[in-house]
Amino acid sequence: MTVRRFTPEGMMQPTPYHHVAVGTGTRHVHVSGQIARLADSTPVAPGDLAGQVAQALRATATGLAGAGATFADVLRLTFYVTEWEPERIGAFMAGVESVAEEIGLPQPLPPSSLIGVDYLFEPDVLVEVEATALLD
Repeated sequence: MTVRRFTPEGMMQPTPYHHVAVGTGTRHVHVSGQIARLADSTPVAPGDLAGQVAQALRATATGLAGAGATFADVLRLTFYVTEWEPERIGAFMAGVESVAEEIGLPQPLPPSSLIGVDYLFEPDVLVEVEATALLD
């Protein structure tokens, strides 16, 4: 599968993600919202946004790998963050950057959205990550 990511001239820059991804392939992979939990449900990084972002991305990488995909195949990422405030972007990006090399997450990111929400399904969950990939 080929994914071409880019930001056309005339779109807002700089951003930590590309605005556009074009994928060629026939098999869609959708990874549901991943949170900062180990396989046995043990919470990771309670109260730490950066740590939770990193672990949720690790879990997303595991889901992609299970389908034979990597972040190179990802067309789109969606992040849901509780009690979002612009001042939290530093902690959020620190979490992304701390794990990017380990999980093969490209920088800049694939097209991404960060959506602030009041809460997620459990009170200690600060972030959830969803991914969409395309494979041949």
